Amino acid sequence: MDFKLTEEHIMIRDAARDFAKTELLPGVIERDEKQEFPKELVKKMGDLGFLGMMASPEYGGGGMDTISYILVMEELSKIDASASVMVSVNNSLVCWGLDTYGSEEQKKKYLSKLTTGEKLGAFCLSEPEAGSDATSQRTTAIDKGDHYVLNGTKNWITNGSSADYYLVIAQTDREKKHKGINAFIVEKGVEGFEIGPKEQKMGIRGSDTHSLNFNDVKVPKENRIGEDGFGFKFAMKTLSGGRIGIAAQALGIASGAYELALDYSKQRKAFGTEICNHQAIAFKLADMYTSIEASRHMVMRAAWDKDQGQNYDLTGAMAKVYASRTAMDVTTEAVQVHGGNGYVKEYHVERLMRDAKITQIYEGTSEIQKIVISRGILRD
Repeated sequence: MDFKLTEEHIMIRDAARDFAKTELLPGVIERDEKQEFPKELVKKMGDLGFLGMMASPEYGGGGMDTISYILVMEELSKIDASASVMVSVNNSLVCWGLDTYGSEEQKKKYLSKLTTGEKLGAFCLSEPEAGSDATSQRTTAIDKGDHYVLNGTKNWITNGSSADYYLVIAQTDREKKHKGINAFIVEKGVEGFEIGPKEQKMGIRGSDTHSLNFNDVKVPKENRIGEDGFGFKFAMKTLSGGRIGIAAQALGIASGAYELALDYSKQRKAFGTEICNHQAIAFKLADMYTSIEASRHMVMRAAWDKDQGQNYDLTGAMAKVYASRTAMDVTTEAVQVHGGNGYVKEYHVERLMRDAKITQIYEGTSEIQKIVISRGILRD
């Protein structure tokens, strides 16, 4: 494998890096404090093509590869993980799912607006009693002939109040277990669809996270994705790609914290010299850099597998579990390198440490990734 970036990859990476520094960085601390959703910045990311990168050009997408996508995710996440998770959900879970499994009518009606940022998407799988165990869906979708009636609650939904289109996973036939699950496109504003209060979160506070309630919501039959009973497979296939995006987010959070720690260590003096000259700090930096480079290769491998049409369940799970652990380790050490300043908001690393934790939880906890990995190696 040759992971040397093409000129197009470098151009895309640099565009994301420039956007992160010039647009995301100003105001990132204030958005975190106020839990403010950056609507104007989301529109700008749509204009730059960051919201539909891998979707087909005929539906407004960029037609780019997964490598391009993870490069953008890393650069945005160095500065603002709240912004990058919006990009991740819209690309990996919503646009990719519709582009790969949606009908022609669904692509024309919904996908073409999601790829450009005109509309924003959300992916609704988790419930109060169905997080890691996605087969235990309690949200129901009762077949009424020409439409379904949805009832239930979804939790921890990214873009919860800001999305326009929601991909909702629900149980149609409980006796069939996971084969009785379907996926539906639900539009904001339909009768019976209510958005709950915003979650008060430790990290990614600029991300718009809500619970959603469905009370006798009518969904047209044509809004079901795939054949009857395809919903669970749709969710699992979509999440496998989403894990690569979150792995790239974790990589970016770690990289951002490392770069801040490195710069600070070259400026801060103690005992007559810059602290980077002290072995205690130099070794921390060495460990941080090594873990980040190992994570980068794992994320690139998973993305490469996906682009080559190979099975990426195993490499994606490994990338996510390792990169998310690296994010936690590196951000914690970055705070330590900064000393007392690391505990202060203006130095950014405390926010990155808070943001890092969620990468071990959403789109499949680290424990779930280890189940995927262990099954993969035992099956071989």
